Order: sequence, then C-alpha cells, then structure tokens
Amino acid sequence: MSEQKRPWYRQTVRWGQTNITELDATRYDIDWWRDYWQRTRVQGVIINAGGIVAYYPSRYQQHYRARFLDERDLFGELCRAAHEDGLVVLARMDSNRATAATFQEHPEWFTRDHNGAPYIAGDRFVTCVNSGYYTQFLPDILREIIVNYHPEGFTDNSWSGLGRDQICYCGNCERKFFEETGHELPSAVDWEDPVFRQWVRWSYDCRLAVWDLNNSVTQATGGPDCLWLGMNSGDFHHQAQRCRDLKAICERSEILMVDYQTRGGSTGFHNNGDAGKMLHGLLGWDKVMPESMAQYQGRVPTFRLASKPAPEVHLWMEEGIAAGIQPWWHFISAYHEDRRQYQTPVPLMQWHEANERYLLHRAPVATVGVLWSQENVDYYGRDQGHERVMLPYHGIIRALIRARIPYLPVHADHIARDTTTINTLILPNLAAISEAQVVALRTFVERGGNLIATGESTLYTEWGDRRPNFALADILGIQATGETQGSGTVQASSWESYDGHSYLRLEPEIRAEVDGPHHEDEPPIRRGQDSERHSALEGFGTTDILPFGGRLEVVAPAHDTVTPLYWIPPFPIYPPEFAWMRRQSSEYPALVLHTNTAGGRIAYLPADIDRCYARYNLPDHGDLLANVVRWAAGDTLPLRVEGEGLVDCHLYQQEG
Repeated sequence: MSEQKRPWYRQTVRWGQTNITELDATRYDIDWWRDYWQRTRVQGVIINAGGIVAYYPSRYQQHYRARFLDERDLFGELCRAAHEDGLVVLARMDSNRATAATFQEHPEWFTRDHNGAPYIAGDRFVTCVNSGYYTQFLPDILREIIVNYHPEGFTDNSWSGLGRDQICYCGNCERKFFEETGHELPSAVDWEDPVFRQWVRWSYDCRLAVWDLNNSVTQATGGPDCLWLGMNSGDFHHQAQRCRDLKAICERSEILMVDYQTRGGSTGFHNNGDAGKMLHGLLGWDKVMPESMAQYQGRVPTFRLASKPAPEVHLWMEEGIAAGIQPWWHFISAYHEDRRQYQTPVPLMQWHEANERYLLHRAPVATVGVLWSQENVDYYGRDQGHERVMLPYHGIIRALIRARIPYLPVHADHIARDTTTINTLILPNLAAISEAQVVALRTFVERGGNLIATGESTLYTEWGDRRPNFALADILGIQATGETQGSGTVQASSWESYDGHSYLRLEPEIRAEVDGPHHEDEPPIRRGQDSERHSALEGFGTTDILPFGGRLEVVAPAHDTVTPLYWIPPFPIYPPEFAWMRRQSSEYPALVLHTNTAGGRIAYLPADIDRCYARYNLPDHGDLLANVVRWAAGDTLPLRVEGEGLVDCHLYQQEG
C-alpha cells in the first residue's frame, strides 16, 4: 500500500503537544509554534479541544469555556494551522469532571459515595462513566468537534473516571450492576468479598463500553479512520488501578496513544523500554504507539513550567524509541519563561526522522519471555500490587537488562502464540493464573521449554483464591507446605529490628580453600565432582553466603532436584558484638533446579530474590537471577555483548 493510501495512524510517527492552559488563550503565538512543529519534524499534533475546559465556542452551555477565551476559537485556529501545514490533528479531551453549575443542573451525571455525597476533585465534580454525561453529553461534544473542525481523531486524558479504590453508588451504577450481575453494589473495597471482585471485572467492562461507544460515534460522524483513542499508561499496575484493560484495549486499537511521561522514583529509564515491548506484544509490532514525553519536570517533585534536565528527557525518549515507541514531545502551556526546554527534543526528533527506516517495520528477536497479567495485579496484588507483583517483575527485568539478555514481556493469555521463538519463560511471582494459562504452560514445558518461577507463582486462581498446591508443582519439582520464612516487606530502618537480617547459604561450601582466616570447624575442602558448584552460582567463588533479607516460601523439593542454596535465619544486627550467626543454615531451599524428561531446564526460587533486587538493587541479587536465566536458557541466547557499562539490548530483524 502506498504512503498516500495508508491511513494516518499507520504513517504518523512523530508528534507534538502543547497542553494549553486557560491563560494561553491570551498569548498563544501560533506562528512561533508552527515553526517549532517544522523544526521538530512532527507529523501530528495533539490540540486541546474540550471536556473539562473548552477552547472553542461550543454551543453546549454545560461545556465550560476557558476562563480567558472570550469568543476566541483557539482550537479552531490551531486546527486550521496544523492542517494547512499537512499535520494530523488529534483533538484532546479531558472528560472526567465538571463544574458545580453542571452538577446542580444534572446531578444524575455524577459519582456518589456510599452516603450519597458526590466525589469531588479540586473544585470539580467527578462524572460517572455509566451516566448520561458519558453516554449522551460527551458523544454530542465529539460530534460537534468533528462537524466543525474535522480532526483525524481524539485523545482523552482522564477518560476512565474513578479508580478501583472508589466505588460509585449513583443510581446509574446501582441499576446497571444489578441488571448485569444480579448483585447489589459491594458495600466497601474488600478483596475477600467475591462481589467486590466481580465489581472490579465489571468496572473494566464499563470502561471498555465507553471505548466502544466513543469510537462508534467518531467513526459514524467522521468516517472509519476517525478514531477515539483515550490515553493509556505503559505501567500495567497503573492501568489496573484505573480499571483499564490493556489487553482488551489493544485488541480494539489501530494505534495506541501512551501516557507514560517519565520515570518514577523507584524505576529507571529502562522501564520505558520494557513498556514499549510489553505494549507492542499486545498491539502488534506492525502498529505505532506514540508516547507523551514530558519536557517539564514531572513526577516528584513536579514543576509544570520548569525545564527537565535534557539528559533525563533524552534517556527516557531513547529507551522508548529503542523499544518501538514513537516520540511525542509534551509541554504544559504555550508560553514559558524557562526556555531551555524548547531545545531539548529537537536533536532527537531530527535524528528520528533521519533514521526512521530502521525504527519501523521490524520484528524483535529474543528467546526469553517474562510473563505478566493485570489479573495478577488485581486479584493477587490487591491493595499491595506494587509490593507483591510489580517489584518481582521489575527485579527480573532489571537483572536481564544488566546482564544484557534480550527479553520480551509475554501476556499470560498469549503463551501459545508468543512462544514460537521464545524457549525460556520467567514467572516473576505470577501467582494468580487461570486453568487455561496453566494448560498453556504445561504444553510449553512438554515441548521442551525452559521455565523459571519465583515466589507464589501459580499458587492462586485467576480470582485470587489460594490453591492447596502450586498448579505447576509437579513441573517445578516442589510441594507447597503453606509455611513461609522471613518477610516480603521492606527491611526496618532500625538496627534494633533484625527480622530482615537473613542470608543464603551456597553449597557446597568452599571457604576452606579461599584466602582468609581458618578454623577447625569450617567445612573441609572437597575433591572431585562433589566440590563443583552449580553454574547458577557462577561468580560467587569466594563466598559461601549471600545477603538476602526477603521472604521465602517453604517447599518440599522432589528427590530428583538440585538445591544449591539454602536460607539462613535472621540474627541480630546491633550491637555489632551480637552480629554472629545463631544457625549456619536451615533445611529450607532457596533455589530448586532440575532438567525434565523433555530436556527443559526448570528453576524455582522460593526466595523472593526478584523482589529484593528491585527494592535494594544489590548486585548479588541481580547476578544470581541472571545466572539462573543463563543456566535455563543454555546456549539459546541470541546475543552476547562484551565491554563495560550498562547496555539495554533490544535486538531486531528487518526484511532485506
């Protein structure tokens, strides 16, 4: 298909957004910004249109106009200018709240708490996704904008409404939930309540209904390529908190507009690369997904009008581009006194244009997959999704990146589809898993696939109910006992508390042959095969212990497994005179390994090394995880990179 015939969402790969403030209606220098569009080589722009604030003279009284807009049609002026310059225009909406006047006129449009009081954010009232505001008013606004301005599509910043930690008890939700489930709304956020868990799934479905309705409106009014695209995060934990089903949304989408602007306090630049691979795994590698990349100082602390340091912006953008994300610079306000930010995206945007042919139409190459699902966040992670799910996931991917091992995130529903080239799967505390997903994993292993699982992986159903045993107990070579040691929470800051002062014992012990003081009670030097350590312990040749500080699942290993690592119970930290081991080891294995009859290598880590690595960033933890992956993958890793430095390796192939 020629470039002229390809729809805009297949060929628009560089984007820009000036997020308009109310004051900008008095000072928007359109000529300067048109020049900036050209300078940064953008092909599409996102322009504020309506929702919380309208930047055009809407005929709807309830559509609040920007404070300083008067009769100006700022959106119309910008839309015309962009179209004259040959750019694609997406009209930006932000539609989850409205004014007190609108609340007084249409109280049935708004969310309510259990006492009937409206949910309020700032000085605005939060609208309900199941109300006429979403089903009638907003569709009318979409139609008005399409008829008058002909944008190619829409984004919507806060389209999904209340998060899963707030239940709406308005009449619309009460009626709809009862009609569709036969239950009254749950009385509180209670993960032990099956009705609340059903409400969570229903809340996802309500957001998908919004997605489908808005796209039916835009396509019916503006043609089949006029798309409503919402906004979605590259963090599946955040998506879960907002009841936005990434997998289902990507199945509906021709393009994904990603709102993942910067790294957080506990994450790194590599998280943007992971997000790109994860989202492409759902959307497809043949589609584009621009990402809003903040040029201002975002997150903690946030300064909307101050320039973010250029290296910070560049590394985030570069990680995304490496993983197939398309760049989209994002400013707050059209006028800045701190003008350093205007120079920040220019070189990268120009570089992207010059190298575009290498950045599109390519397929990733990796033999290691990391399994994930939003259901694991919701029904297992519950109110502790970051600790229980995201930390293990981040620990695994960080270890892979630092070891320069290419990998791809794999959704738990896509095991059969995505393992045609992947031969090693990692389950980072993937606890909540369905029977169908269990069958897919069994099939993968029966074909000779290698499997690594950590923590409570497969120990819960997809609804978060604990199974009596691991669903893959026979494959992993373990049996659950129901007991744990240690703690999955962060180590106490006080040295008086030493619950987290635990270690891991490496076997066989070799310190007797290593330089250092000796005494008669240390294990003797071993000779022959019994003296060799497993390759999973490579690089630890001068130590018999590793720091741990985490939680350990107590399991009974099968007789044909190898257990080269054991838990050492905690002992005092302070005063230093008391900091000596009370017990040298235990009967509790921290690593269980074996090779099955199909030739697959299987590893299970009862010790939550993945969570600990994400939390503390201790090199020993990352090295151990990487060793286990290298052992499981054998000689199938497609890439070897030598030399110093941190290199996040994204490997691709292109036709020709």
